[in-house]
Amino acid sequence: MKRRNVIKGLALLPFAGGALISLIPSSVAVAAPGPKRDVFVELGLRTFINAAGTYTSMTASLMPDEVMDAINSSAKEFVMLDEVQDKAVAKIAEMCHAEAAMVTAGCWSAMVLGVAGVLTGADPKKIAQLPFLQNTAMKSEVIIQKGHMNGYEHALTNAGVKLIPVESSQDAENGINEKTAMMWFLNREASMGKIQHEDWLAIAKKHSLTTMIDMAADVPPVENLWKYNDMGFDLVCISGGKAICGPQSAGILMGKRGLIAAARLNGPPNGGNIGRGMKVNKEEIIGMYVALDSYVKRDHNKEWKMWEDRIAVINNGVKNINGVTTEIIIPPVANHTPSLEISWDNSKIKITRDAFAEKLRKGSPSIEVVSWEKENSIRLTVFMLKPRQEKIVASRIKEELLLASA
Repeated sequence: MKRRNVIKGLALLPFAGGALISLIPSSVAVAAPGPKRDVFVELGLRTFINAAGTYTSMTASLMPDEVMDAINSSAKEFVMLDEVQDKAVAKIAEMCHAEAAMVTAGCWSAMVLGVAGVLTGADPKKIAQLPFLQNTAMKSEVIIQKGHMNGYEHALTNAGVKLIPVESSQDAENGINEKTAMMWFLNREASMGKIQHEDWLAIAKKHSLTTMIDMAADVPPVENLWKYNDMGFDLVCISGGKAICGPQSAGILMGKRGLIAAARLNGPPNGGNIGRGMKVNKEEIIGMYVALDSYVKRDHNKEWKMWEDRIAVINNGVKNINGVTTEIIIPPVANHTPSLEISWDNSKIKITRDAFAEKLRKGSPSIEVVSWEKENSIRLTVFMLKPRQEKIVASRIKEELLLASA
């Protein structure tokens, strides 16, 4: 019989769906699910306990279930990308006390697109010219404090600007001219500069200049999400991963409505601009919104107490070892969470810092700590640990210290 005749005949059979399916051999009707694919094993990748922190090289933070659920569900439908940005960032801006916002391809992208918007406004000809500012009517200089120059300022030069380093308020005044486009502030290095936030803003206001602040890793505290918008900065840039636990490849640019609109014209899905390659997909935008919403609503006092308890477990496990000293440190700005510095007397504990870190890295389970700051010491954080991992970290560090004891 021809296939269409068979199908036609089956349609006329007075069988219920279940009766018809019962005629099919069980080996065909019900396929047993195969084993879940483990891509880490497949690729031979090392996983580790992250007691170091939210470093990009260590893939920063892990996204919670509600963020992954939002990402996975949004991957199954089509929507217009600009509409996703419009709707999601309206809520992001409201949470952060900003006029407007956009989800970017990380904090670096936020800075590039932000300064691009300052330079071009909504002019399509100017947008197409970046990063080539010579022989144009665009401004081309950005004022920056010397103490804030630690590498991240190069994001601004992607747009073609020249950086003008200053130290004192008078230096800043002297550096401003008709070419000045913006004044940029790096929050994590605030203490390294001579001009603090309020004075920086006052100088900019005096000269009608736009201000941008990079606060990439500067939550907690949660209040920092709106502190600098409320303070008066025109543009605020932040990483989406790290403590917020959103997509590590995402960031947020927020601030004045007109500047954000101009920044968006310099980025995807638009073409013919310097930001076309800085794509952010719908899953990242939605994931960033859900992560931020979840972070703002979190019980931050309870979370801080949990971190202190985890630090105490590790500290109590190693502090009484002969030759070991410990210190609990809370960084004042970036990565503002409890951390533990463990140091040892090299005459009593015969191991170098690098060798100690390598033993933790190559142990089972593998553990990463900070091991590049001081000799004969390591530093660790706990805010990226999974539940009960602090006990494993304490046990492994104690084990290696005792093995190295003279």
